[in-house]
Amino acid sequence: MIRVGMGQMTVLGGEIDKNLNLSAQFIKNAAQQQCDLIVLPECLDTGWTHTSATDFAEPIPGSTSEILCQAAIDNKIYVVAGITERHNNRIYNAAILIDSDGQVLLRHRKINILGMAQDLYSTGDHLGVVETPWGIIGLNICADNFPQTSFYGQALAGMGAQLILSPCAWAVNADHNNQKDPYGQLWIDAYTRLAIDHQVAVIGVSNVGWITDGPWKGKKCIGCSLAVDQTGKIIKQAGYGESEERLEIINLEI
Repeated sequence: MIRVGMGQMTVLGGEIDKNLNLSAQFIKNAAQQQCDLIVLPECLDTGWTHTSATDFAEPIPGSTSEILCQAAIDNKIYVVAGITERHNNRIYNAAILIDSDGQVLLRHRKINILGMAQDLYSTGDHLGVVETPWGIIGLNICADNFPQTSFYGQALAGMGAQLILSPCAWAVNADHNNQKDPYGQLWIDAYTRLAIDHQVAVIGVSNVGWITDGPWKGKKCIGCSLAVDQTGKIIKQAGYGESEERLEIINLEI
């Protein structure tokens, strides 16, 4: 059994210090509620597609990852976080898995970069899994789990992953009417199919808040973070809305 915190936090575009401070608070809160691990959103440092990444993206290890590693140490908890990474003059949309000793066990660079984001982020070129006290965990990011790119998740399962953790930034138009067009069915379909076909649990955690820069400026991230067990059962779907900041906690057998 693993107890997982789903940190559906607000991400403010370009506000690195504020975002990292809030991340540390979510990590602390999850630990206080006896979570073994917390999953935080995609690009939590700069905000997804925010052009400040060109100035503020850091190597891994680097100042951004070190803040998260220290929070993991201080709170004796595993952390999964999406951050921007600078490497060889390129910027990657990355995710890291940190253990409770502050060691980065696994790094993933997003592979399925949407067209409008390709001017900012370079494409990742590998997948990986790692053994943990609760089983084998794999990482991917948001659109890596699109139905048309489900082979990334399938590959992780083929590498032995029992749990796939996916930092996300799920966004809609500012005038999206969720009563008429409920958000999230694409992810429910993708996660449940992957789970059923490959007996792997999947957790995706999105931020909330407005996108203030980049090609999707004016859209809003709306949470709806999702956890599906290895049978395809929905364990948790968090609330919808740009202000729906919350920490959801689940217990999962893997």
